[in-house]
Amino acid sequence: MPVTFERALKDLLKTGVYYIGSKSTIKALKLGKAKMVIMAENAPPQYKRKALYYAKLAGVPVYVFKGTSVELGLLAGKPFPISMIAVVDEGTSGILELAREAEASEG
Repeated sequence: MPVTFERALKDLLKTGVYYIGSKSTIKALKLGKAKMVIMAENAPPQYKRKALYYAKLAGVPVYVFKGTSVELGLLAGKPFPISMIAVVDEGTSGILELAREAEASEG
């Protein structure tokens, strides 16, 4: 059974290491800590541009969540919108594999 994004995200939040928020995500990218970025479709354009730029420089995959930051926040079990998540350690989630598959199907 293939792992869904929702399941992988929940596993990441339980077993992995991550940063929540645009500024934290961009900082993690600059410092070379992020292995992957999860970004809501409606992330603020100025942060989206910066994150995509630094992710490209670092060769870090970016998974664009097909939903709003409010939906991403709810999916993560948080009572606030989340526009970006930087994955530092995926734990047992397998979320990096999902990002690679998404990139392969786009490219």
